[in-house]
Amino acid sequence: MKNFVEELKWRGMLHDIMPGTEEYLLKNQTTAYVGFDPTASSLTIGNLVTIMMLVHFQHAGHIPMALVGGATGMIGDPSGKSEERNFLSEETLRLNQEGIRNQLTKFLDFNSGSNSAKLVNNYDWFKGIGFLEFLRDAGKNLTVNYMMSKDSVKTRMETGISYTEFSYQLLQGYDYYYLYKNNNVRLQMGGSDQWGNITSGTTLIKKMADGTAFALTTPLLTKADGTKFGKSAGGNVWLDPNLTSPYKFYQFWLNSADEDVSRFIRIFTLFSKEEIEALEAEHAKAPHERLLQKTLAKDITIRVHSEADYEMAIKASEILFGKSVTEDLQALNEATLLSVFEGIPMIEISKSTLDEKPNVLELLSTLSNSEIFPSKGEARKMIQGGGVSINKIKINSPEEIVNYPLLLNSYLLVQKGKKNYYLLRFN
Repeated sequence: MKNFVEELKWRGMLHDIMPGTEEYLLKNQTTAYVGFDPTASSLTIGNLVTIMMLVHFQHAGHIPMALVGGATGMIGDPSGKSEERNFLSEETLRLNQEGIRNQLTKFLDFNSGSNSAKLVNNYDWFKGIGFLEFLRDAGKNLTVNYMMSKDSVKTRMETGISYTEFSYQLLQGYDYYYLYKNNNVRLQMGGSDQWGNITSGTTLIKKMADGTAFALTTPLLTKADGTKFGKSAGGNVWLDPNLTSPYKFYQFWLNSADEDVSRFIRIFTLFSKEEIEALEAEHAKAPHERLLQKTLAKDITIRVHSEADYEMAIKASEILFGKSVTEDLQALNEATLLSVFEGIPMIEISKSTLDEKPNVLELLSTLSNSEIFPSKGEARKMIQGGGVSINKIKINSPEEIVNYPLLLNSYLLVQKGKKNYYLLRFN
């Protein structure tokens, strides 16, 4: 049996571990689970840390289990939260669960025989348990003092915590007890903020089943500058391409700071220690070429999305930052095109304008309310100086007729100087 704990240690993925866990895993094939809260239709890159724990667990010969919290998701975990969450409807939770299930299949092998990954939903067992039954069987086994000692509760005492959220650790603890009894689960894993909830589960197992179970957590990831990992300037970085485009996803990893990238490539890829150290040595010879960042961004974009999405992201990156050509621009789909040029001025123009066969000077100075050039004189001067291009084709004459194929039958990309872009959309 491969040493799972050692794998986590060299990758910087081990925070807390219950005594005896490593020894037990070396001697026994077992099942470990990680819980995922279905409060959104997609997981984020913040969830990738615990997903990778399950991946390494499966590679070590054990059985990984993902628990989708259909029941506990109706309440919300107070860990790391400053205020109570809004409740979600059962219909919304079910849609979210389906999205999460589809994303997990990209990482875990659910058809590998003796150590196939498993997926469970705690709504399946909680839906049949009555309130009085739960209090009698589970509630009496954790004291109020014990529950209040947990960090997830203590940090909320000043702002207030409802009984609903206060009881969350009891519900999560019961999950562990149920899976211990019915699914041979002997280990629960999660982020370091989950230690209190996980150990509530091991306590319930000891009291209700006279059993021994184990706990293991990974550090909460932050960037070298102290900011929270998993967010960009636009908010969460999602695994769903409809929420975060593959281009933006790729750019997030490509823009990793040198101080962070060595940690990230250990946590988020499956490269061996020797391969990573060789990459680091190569990177150190020419840090400006960003070998580690490019390797990380390529690997994780392909695994989360696809090779085609990675190639599209490369083409899109070249348009802004490299020497791309018109063919690269024409190869982009609309979602990537709009993602690349998000935030640049978009000027709406009637398609009938093109029927009049305007020249470049008329189009850029007279139309679109002079948003690109304030006057014909300035437009003429910049065109004659070679500072204007349309769809990556340099304009040589102000009198040149606008006769370029529209991108996606709707757009023209105008570039003024080196960095100023405008997207013309023809309706």
